[in-house]
This record gives sequence, C-alpha cells and structure tokens, in this order.
Amino acid sequence: MRIVDVNELYSPTGGGVRTYIDRKMAILADMGHELIVIAPGREDAVEERPGGGRIHYVKAPGMPFDANYGLFWDAAPITDLLDRIDPDVVECCSPWRPAWIVGDWQGRAVKSYFMHNDNMAAYAQRWFEGVASHARIEQAFAWYTRYMGRFLDRYDTVVTNGPALEKRLRNRGLRIDVAMPLGIERRHFSPEFRDERLRTALLKQCDLPADGRLLLGLGRHHPEKRWPIVIDAVERAGAKLPVGLILIGTGNDSPRMAKRIAGSPHIRMFRPVYDRERLARIMASCDALIHGSEAEPFGLVASEAMASGLPLIVPDTGGCAEVAEPRASELYRARDAQAAATAIIRLFRRDPRMLRRAAITAAAGVRSDAEHAADLMAYYQGLVDAKRAQAA
Repeated sequence: MRIVDVNELYSPTGGGVRTYIDRKMAILADMGHELIVIAPGREDAVEERPGGGRIHYVKAPGMPFDANYGLFWDAAPITDLLDRIDPDVVECCSPWRPAWIVGDWQGRAVKSYFMHNDNMAAYAQRWFEGVASHARIEQAFAWYTRYMGRFLDRYDTVVTNGPALEKRLRNRGLRIDVAMPLGIERRHFSPEFRDERLRTALLKQCDLPADGRLLLGLGRHHPEKRWPIVIDAVERAGAKLPVGLILIGTGNDSPRMAKRIAGSPHIRMFRPVYDRERLARIMASCDALIHGSEAEPFGLVASEAMASGLPLIVPDTGGCAEVAEPRASELYRARDAQAAATAIIRLFRRDPRMLRRAAITAAAGVRSDAEHAADLMAYYQGLVDAKRAQAA
C-alpha cells in the first residue's frame, strides 16, 4: 500500500511525532509499503529516505509560538500532491486546517483521521482547573467537541493511538472506530543495560549514597507534563526515605524548573540525551520512572521505561496508567503531589527483589513499534479492500 500522512506536527526538529513517523517509515518500507509525509516547511522541498519513503515539504507560515513547526493554510498545494501521488490511504492528525483539506479531498483513498493527542486535556482542562471541575470545563468547551465531530464525518475511519485516548473521546460522544496502541523500538531498551556504577554516580550527583533510591523524570519541560507536582512529591517523599530525582529534558519551563529545584539537595536537571544507547543505559540504571501528566494520550516514555526494567509511578488516568503493569507500578491520584509522594514511599517499601523480578517480567511484554505498524497496516488493508469492492 501507499500511505500519505498529511502531518502538520512533523518537523526535522520536532519530538515524539517525528520519531514515530521516521521509525514507521522505515518499518513500512521493510514490510513492502510506502509512507510519504506531506509536512509544512520554510520552502518547497522533497527529502528522499534511503530505506524508502519521502517527505514533501510544502512552504507554509511558521507556528507563532514554536518556530519548530509550521501551519498549513492553502489547500491547493496539498490536494495537488495527493492527486499526483494517488495513495491507497491518506492520514491526517491535525484538528485545524489540514483536517478539512484532507476530509474534503475527493480522491479514491481511504481517509483516516489518526488521533495523537487530546487538546481538551492538554490545554483547556489545565488552564481552567483552578476555576472549575474538569466536567464543567468539558461542558464549557463542548463547542470544540462538536467542531471535531463535523470534520470527522468526512473520514472513512477514526483511529486513536491507544485505549486512554479512545475512552476519553468516546465519553465526549466522538466517533472512534479503533484504537491502535503505539509501540517502541524494543532493541534500544532492556533491563540488561543496567549499570550499577552509573547508578552510583548519578546518586552521588544527587548527594545520596549508593543505597539511596533514584527516580527518573523524562520529557519536555512543558506545563502539561506537570513537573512541579513531581518535584513536590519527591521532596515530600524525601522526608521519609533517601530518594533523588534526575530530570532529563528541556523546554519553555526549564528556567522556572531550574529556579524551583535550586534549593533541593537531591534533585538535579540535565539536558536531553539524544544518544539512544546512552539514554537506554541511564534509564535502565535508575530505580523507577515518575511521571506527572494525566493528559498523556499513550505513554511512550512509560513504555520505554518499562522495557528498561523500571517500575512506574504515574497518575491513575491517562496513557501512562494504561500501559503500567500493576505488579511493577504504583498509581496515584492525578494532580495530587501528596498522593504521588505516598506512591513513591509505597513502591520503595516493597520487597526490592520481588519488585525487580516483576519489572523484568513486565519489560518482556512491552509492545514494539513493528507490532503497531503490522496491526495498523492489516486494518487499513481491510478498509482498502472493502472500498474497492464497493466501488466495483
């Protein structure tokens, strides 16, 4: 099959979406499929990928608040490319202008809207949570749900990247046809990469002895990640046991976070680690991953941590909760620093040998990105076959 992804969130300097698409492109090429991405760029350009697939950059204005990304507006350059490429399946994930451009395109392809995120949870509920309950906020922003419903009617299928997002959107009355949980590149992460000397060195940087407990916080420094809750929780738990936290990432909130932890004796912040092998060693050498965001649609970082043999301490709603293995995890009430602190203490008061054994068992069951791609292609093939039969 030939799949075209009209993706406003793809950028050479992007994050999770770029990683997902680049890896998906290589996997599909190995499976005999072709993935072509249409993405906004500063100039019109085509980037061929050596293993198969390509990126068509269409000149578009930049995003006002993030120079890494662009915004589509004109339909003609996109629909002209779709006409010329003539895909079997066309995907879209942006709820703004691209949703309508692809939805209204009159080609023969199966049109799939792929949900990667939840703007309601990531923005509206966070912005106004001190003013009203999440239920009231959802009522106030029901216009956005109705807006989404109007363009989703133009698609042959609506797919989410996991059960957390599926449940959340269906509860709002939106049509969801199938959940296709994402996966990770398994070969990069393993409990076998654990390095006790590295662990001891990281604990020393947190001013803790080798018998201390080392937590990992990994991800963008953005308000939706709720790092202040994580920091508060670690400081509270530190009154009961020797626990340190290393935060790896960067973002708009980095200066505020650095100021917040300036007086914390056992919390340290590091720049992102782009070397996958080094990152895998760091992950496997920590004692648990802690996460603060209940708005995560899938929980990719949590899956990578599990594949590294780490127990999880995560909110009780959202994508991280969905992938957490109960025997190697502790859930806490979302947005509650004291509940998170109690979860840290509960986890580290478990029998360490049993916890380690449970975490290693959980690592073996983490879903791979190749499994995700195979399931998605099988689903699309069924839709393509049905559409061709109907046309015949």
